Amino acid sequence: MQTFRSVALMSAPFAGPPPLPFDTVNTPVAKSDDPVHRDLAALPRPRKHYQWYYSTRGANANMHRATQGVHDFLRAYYHHKSADWKANAPHPLKAWSAIELAKLPTYYVMDIDKGMAETVAEVMPSTTEIAANRWLPDSELAFYSSEYTRTGFQGGLQWYRCGTSGTFTSELEVYSGRSIDVPSCFISGKQDWGTYQRPGVFETMQTKTCTRMIGCHLIDGAGHWVQQEQPAEVARLLLEFLREARTG
Repeated sequence: MQTFRSVALMSAPFAGPPPLPFDTVNTPVAKSDDPVHRDLAALPRPRKHYQWYYSTRGANANMHRATQGVHDFLRAYYHHKSADWKANAPHPLKAWSAIELAKLPTYYVMDIDKGMAETVAEVMPSTTEIAANRWLPDSELAFYSSEYTRTGFQGGLQWYRCGTSGTFTSELEVYSGRSIDVPSCFISGKQDWGTYQRPGVFETMQTKTCTRMIGCHLIDGAGHWVQQEQPAEVARLLLEFLREARTG
């Protein structure tokens, strides 16, 4: 049964459902820790992956009680992952290995002894840069900061806890081998490292996961917040995709 006639994916490439393990009657699948985390910690500059950091009990408190305050924390976080931070120059990684992952910016692969609040504080934009920001002016950011000050970040962090624990993998395995067979497109920022943080997924999405992908767009002048940084171009591409999907 077809639930959706088309699908637009944004910012995070989709690799498809997890594979279903076989030959497990006599040798059940054992849960093993990914060695990449041990290898990251053993680098000359010890590191940790942000998704596993976000799964820890201390992550919410680190951001909610950030020394610089929630507003300045969010300002630096948005800046660091946007095209405004000029060091964002993504490229494909060769493998899911510590050496390759260490090439990612610190908002993805963090210094092991720092929380996210301390990590992004190092790249806090200047007063001039903040005043020049048109895609997220301080007056709009104030709404986000007031809400997160009120609620904390734990609700959103639960997604990472679910994803890194593997708790729901068995439920997703029901869809093993399935692909997205309706017209699809992918839209992301050209300066978004999220396209490549999982080596090979961007390519797999286009060649295997989505069998009718009719558009794959990396918009220049946008990082991870593509729909905020370049809203007009995102809207144009979505309308173009919907017209083509309807007539295709």
